[in-house]
Amino acid sequence: MDSFDVMDLPRLNAILNGIATILLLLGFIMIRQGKWKAHRNIMLGAFSVSILFLISYVTYHALRGGVNTPFGGGGALLIGVYRFILFSHIALAAIVPFLAIITLKRGLSRKFDKHKKIARWTLPIWLYVSITGVLVYLMLYEWFPSVAVTG
Repeated sequence: MDSFDVMDLPRLNAILNGIATILLLLGFIMIRQGKWKAHRNIMLGAFSVSILFLISYVTYHALRGGVNTPFGGGGALLIGVYRFILFSHIALAAIVPFLAIITLKRGLSRKFDKHKKIARWTLPIWLYVSITGVLVYLMLYEWFPSVAVTG
């Protein structure tokens, strides 16, 4: 087995975001089908995966000493698209934990009317953050890696 490399964490983070996306979509499908126990379990899984993501994300940035990965793409349009995705992702990612905790708490305490009201906001924001997290990874490390990352 190869030794641990801090640069393995971005890929793990993208995988965790991808799993969270799938679980969020499955949870939505389950509740639409009236399968509330499956919905509850899947959403607890999505929350757990997101906690693992957060631990991995913080660990990555702590081990790198706050050094950010430069974007290797060129051209004003591409840079603009990247920045829009990144900044909207960051802004919404800052509120997802609070929304998710409130939504989860209301669901688990069987306050279903309140749960449903906030879940209508939480789900699309959480999905957006999960999907754009994968996109940011792909843009930084797979599609447009900078020389500083690859060489």
